[in-house]
Amino acid sequence: MRNLIFICFAIIVASCASTNVDYDYDKQANFNNFKTYNYLPDMQSGLSQLDLNRVMKATDSIMQSRGYIKAVNPDLFVNFMSDRYEDASRNSIGIGIGGGGGNVGVGVGGGIPIGGRTTHQTLTVDLVDAQKDALIWQAVSDSNMNLNTNPQGRQDYFTKVMEKIFKKFPPEN
Repeated sequence: MRNLIFICFAIIVASCASTNVDYDYDKQANFNNFKTYNYLPDMQSGLSQLDLNRVMKATDSIMQSRGYIKAVNPDLFVNFMSDRYEDASRNSIGIGIGGGGGNVGVGVGGGIPIGGRTTHQTLTVDLVDAQKDALIWQAVSDSNMNLNTNPQGRQDYFTKVMEKIFKKFPPEN
């Protein structure tokens, strides 16, 4: 019984911390030609300056670990767009009362919601061919976000999200 409770708890925790990522890219783009990157100068990310710095720090680490060089005149521009929304909990505990006898039955039921509202963050990352001014790769992530965490917790959150976002970059043609 204890193992069953532990397994249920682990599934709930894992589902709460999930990050879903959708990808799209230009199949005609030759990603081997891109060696340098920088950030779009007039970016309107929707993030606070502190969170934008955290996202850029994580992105720099990932891009540089893959051999890309940050440059003044880059091959690729990186752009971020973020949005937050709240979602009411869909979990509830059901309570029912029933009774009956013979051919007559009576029942009353109800649900009690458990958990509170969840904050989700949608983060879109665009990579733009600087030479052609054309979008060549895009990833959109949706994840649960804890707003009540310390700065290190926020950095860890954004690092994990960016690692998942860039997991399939560059795409295999």
